[in-house]
Amino acid sequence: MFCVTPPELETKMNITKGGLVLFSANSNSSCMELSKKIAERLGVEMGKVQVYQEPNRETRVQIQESVRGKDVFIIQTVSKDVNTTIMELLIMVYACKTSCAKSIIGVIPYFPYSKQCKMRKRGSIVSKLLASMMCKAGLTHLITMDLHQKEIQGFFNIPVDNLRASPFLLQYIQEEIPDYRNAVIVAKSPASAKRAQSFAERLRLGIAVIHGEAQDAESDLVDGRHSPPMVRSVAAIHPSLEIPMLIPKEKPPITVVGDVGGRIAIIVDDIIDDVDSFLAAAETLKERGAYKIFVMATHGLLSSDAPRLIEESAIDEVVVTNTIPHEVQKLQCPKIKTVDISMILSEAIRRIHNGESMSYLFRNIGLDD
Repeated sequence: MFCVTPPELETKMNITKGGLVLFSANSNSSCMELSKKIAERLGVEMGKVQVYQEPNRETRVQIQESVRGKDVFIIQTVSKDVNTTIMELLIMVYACKTSCAKSIIGVIPYFPYSKQCKMRKRGSIVSKLLASMMCKAGLTHLITMDLHQKEIQGFFNIPVDNLRASPFLLQYIQEEIPDYRNAVIVAKSPASAKRAQSFAERLRLGIAVIHGEAQDAESDLVDGRHSPPMVRSVAAIHPSLEIPMLIPKEKPPITVVGDVGGRIAIIVDDIIDDVDSFLAAAETLKERGAYKIFVMATHGLLSSDAPRLIEESAIDEVVVTNTIPHEVQKLQCPKIKTVDISMILSEAIRRIHNGESMSYLFRNIGLDD
């Protein structure tokens, strides 16, 4: 596990006032590692709580200590059973609310359903629904990390602190990748270009963008603006109106904008789940002359056969943070490396509990970061 504690945080970490309770809402023991790291950094014990599944698959939460008048921080890391994870969190939040907690702060490093934040045809904006459920259950503050879209913060009517993992990933590049000065930061699609630009400017490196890959679920062609039928109905349109039809998009052949020949290619993104697009990007970069390929992201969901596919691919190393537990995937694929971000989460908890400013944790972060 890669983690370096800056000196300015090291002296502050174990200083918290009384009245703080730290809970883990996970019934899955493999999801509690991050909670234990945070508690250790804060110098507090984990709160006593039982979270388990009844034989009929209902979730039950039993809080076994008083939370009256206290600041309760509920850490919830997302397991493979994401819907159970959500119910565990909601039930625990509501239990703390009915037990007269002073404040209930959710620490959710990876916000589930964050990809479903746009209207797609006749679907729904599930992340908005989830935000409403959390607020209704009694959440008073949310700490999360690298939301898929920053605008998700607007779905909440409570304060949201969207922390960034990029300082830890940048530090990993500088200290763990030999000859990183000969690297180029790569966006695997134009949608990732802003993130790649942010990394490139901070590392003083060049940037490359892969354009023309197969269309993915984030494209405009599947959002709500295209939900009406494309066939014009005579009864629905007034005869005197001729509404111009939008010309459909057509992707060009795959091209790489930027020079990657003889260089280290570092692909950056926020989530690695289905790895097909990363594998295709790696193959394209190899064909263009990149001699080593790294993939870096905040959230490593690594679903299905992702570890096996990565192991058999042209990718040399995949670096993700521990916002989501992936120890099983690491056993299947030695190429997967982990960066520990418990330090910034514990510092956020300490500052909120002590009523201190959070601006220190957002230094040098621009609107596009």
